[in-house]
Amino acid sequence: MQSSKLRHFFELMIQGFFWILPLAVITMIVLWLYKKVDVLVEGVFSLVGFHPQTNQSLWFILVIFTFMVLLYVVGHFVETRLAEWTQNILNKIPGYSTIKDIIGIFNSSKKGETQVLVVAIKGFAAEGYNIGLMYSQKESIIKEHYTVTLSQTPIPNGGYMFEVHKDNIYVIEKATFDDNLQYLLSMGVKSLADILKTEPRNLDELTSLDRWLEENKK
Repeated sequence: MQSSKLRHFFELMIQGFFWILPLAVITMIVLWLYKKVDVLVEGVFSLVGFHPQTNQSLWFILVIFTFMVLLYVVGHFVETRLAEWTQNILNKIPGYSTIKDIIGIFNSSKKGETQVLVVAIKGFAAEGYNIGLMYSQKESIIKEHYTVTLSQTPIPNGGYMFEVHKDNIYVIEKATFDDNLQYLLSMGVKSLADILKTEPRNLDELTSLDRWLEENKK
């Protein structure tokens, strides 16, 4: 009885850890960037005789505003040709492209051939379908096949990669990487329909990969 309670305690503790981990990482990154912007803005305004100690609230607003503008400028820069040229130079640094791709997995706002798709795939059980992820929509080495990843649960830091024929792939269009992560962490207690706050659908109501690729051509 005590062993069961202890196991339940640790299971909930692990769930809590993985729930709070993304928030903690994002908070750490934002605070680190905020400090960098704070130092930069302080140096610039000190040149014109403005000192933060005289008005802390105004200083805080200035730093936040500068931080938001900086993020906007970087976001706009990412969509320019200059960013592509810069990216080609950075890719020559050993290990940079690998680290960038790993971090990019968690970016649900990506578009084009590197967009993360949540998909239903057929073929890994006698009946039924599996929910997986497509981190790229580039054709596999096998013609008309695409790479689909099935993650483990409840800790999705491992999994399996399969080359699946396009006719056996259906895109769950409203689902994101984060939705799939919630689904995995819940171990199926919450269905994908629960997470997406939608009604279950028939298979023919989902978008086939063929149709998705056709609709999303550049």
